[in-house]
Amino acid sequence: MTDESWWTGALLLFPRTIAENLARAERARVVERAPNLVQLSIGVVRMWYRVATRPETIGTCREHRKRETLRARLLSFRPLRFPFLLHERAIAPLDFSGFASSRERILRHLLGAHHDANQFAYDLELLAIHPGALEELHERVRRVVTGEDPRAEWLRDLVVFERYHENLLAAVEHALRDGVRFAPHEADDPDIALRAYLSWCARQPPTWREALPALLRGEIDLSAYAPVSA
Repeated sequence: MTDESWWTGALLLFPRTIAENLARAERARVVERAPNLVQLSIGVVRMWYRVATRPETIGTCREHRKRETLRARLLSFRPLRFPFLLHERAIAPLDFSGFASSRERILRHLLGAHHDANQFAYDLELLAIHPGALEELHERVRRVVTGEDPRAEWLRDLVVFERYHENLLAAVEHALRDGVRFAPHEADDPDIALRAYLSWCARQPPTWREALPALLRGEIDLSAYAPVSA
């Protein structure tokens, strides 16, 4: 095994599956040219940095209050919520890019793991590389919103905050009708838009020989996206 493949395998864990899904993203025209596995590995490092420095952007909510149920209030403590998300297969802690996740895993993630504001846009774009998956998500979210799903109340409590599934349903309907919706400042944000994340990855050094020194010298910006107008 070469140094290149060792580093890539250590960071991605499932490089073959990821390569297949990157090819799907190209065919689905999410991006014109998908990053290679080294560049996506740097994107995973960026995700790690986000978790370490911007944890408030993951699993929390600024717009809606917590549900009034005791279960939702207990699950609002993220360390307590974590094992239930694992059991539900709503998160894949070792898959920071989402490209190692199956169609079903992405569906479960959107249904059971809270995304603040429009953060589920990334996963909607990712899900769209699987034919028919957005339509399936629409039906499953609709059943939660109407209460037809016998697990609806559990899923509502698992995401903790009010109106999550209603907002997700509206976003899926928009995605099916007109494509995934983004505010102007969101379209270029790698935290929110899959297209922006893959484009950011594709701008990074293509080999570890170039990437490692650049990371160590701090030449790769891992910080939050800031719109030019800001």
